Amino acid sequence: MQILPRYTHIVNNRLKHTYLTFDDEGSLIIKSPKVSQQYIEKLILKKSAWINRARENILKKKGKILNFSNPETLYFCGKEYNLTLKKHTKKRTKLTFVTEEFILYYSEYNEEVFQKHINNFYKEEAKQFIPVLIERWSEIMGVVPNKISFRKTKRQWGSCSAKNDLSFNTMIMKLPPDVIQYIIVHELAHIRHKHHQKSFWQEIEKYMPEYKQYVAELKKYSTR
Repeated sequence: MQILPRYTHIVNNRLKHTYLTFDDEGSLIIKSPKVSQQYIEKLILKKSAWINRARENILKKKGKILNFSNPETLYFCGKEYNLTLKKHTKKRTKLTFVTEEFILYYSEYNEEVFQKHINNFYKEEAKQFIPVLIERWSEIMGVVPNKISFRKTKRQWGSCSAKNDLSFNTMIMKLPPDVIQYIIVHELAHIRHKHHQKSFWQEIEKYMPEYKQYVAELKKYSTR
């Protein structure tokens, strides 16, 4: 008898089909209208090979959410650096990046606070790094964004609104510089093309002929 993987089943009667997704830890999530348990189990067995491959790819992703109880590393500009937690007498928690290493100083162990400091580090770096590249690529491509903002998101690296407001996931600073530039070119291309049809990709290829290799590299990283 085959043992089914653990999963979470979310019933939404507005859905017409059944969808299989994963969270960042590789746990299977099934979203569907109301269906029988037997249907779900048959679907899992049928898709078992795909489920295993997809989970494996997720677990291999770089820059996943940290587990502070184990030795960890942080990705910054595509490179992996050690993260060391050091207890000190000062009350203030502080994250530093020196001599090729991140050091997080703390007096009270609090993973939520630790993650907040790491998130702030990426955000501040993004606010310094990204606008310079946007200015450069805007001039090259002949487009001008209306506004630029930064926030941590679960799924997207960047977005372009109907008003040409650009928003970037602060976790973008995990990525290699060439991949970061691809995301910027991608979002700037949306100023002319509000879709992902052929003309959109042709626009990107005009300025970045090797963009497909950056798309492939991007898939190796977690957005969170």
